[in-house]
Amino acid sequence: LGLRSIRLSLRNMPLFKTQLRAILRAGIHGDARIMFPLVSTVREFRQAKMILADVCDDLHESGIEYKRDVPIGMMVEVPSAVMMLDHFVDEVDFLSIGTNDLIQYALAVDRGNKDVADLYSSADPAVLKLIDMTVRAAEPKTVPVSLCGQMSGSPTYTMLLLGMGLRSLSVAPSAVREIKQ
Repeated sequence: LGLRSIRLSLRNMPLFKTQLRAILRAGIHGDARIMFPLVSTVREFRQAKMILADVCDDLHESGIEYKRDVPIGMMVEVPSAVMMLDHFVDEVDFLSIGTNDLIQYALAVDRGNKDVADLYSSADPAVLKLIDMTVRAAEPKTVPVSLCGQMSGSPTYTMLLLGMGLRSLSVAPSAVREIKQ
């Protein structure tokens, strides 16, 4: 909770701009996308996009080569973002559901605290509903949705996630074979 991810980036502008600049410059050598993490409000997302636009302008004015029209997405990790996805889908090129944080925030369970670790559950109906809401919100705008986190690498959930409409799962290399089967 607190000051991390996009919030930290928005408060540490020089570092954030350096990171964006590096991604844009590296993008000329291959596929590059930018995904803003732990976005909780449309305002945060728009601020990050404005900073990205400023970085693009700076690179252009300096005559430095960079990837133009880089796809911009967001991690869906906060229940408030899920509730407002109808506003986000007009502004993103893709979404990725980050299950580790989404579960933690939806269930108010610190996954690192052994006293409540047993309450952390990927199969909780509230978590599954949040995932389903995300997929359904993206469908009308054909915004691609992927899913990452421990849940994506667990074969226990693969068929369920496919049934919910997900077609892209980010998993650890060691789990790829089993998940594909």
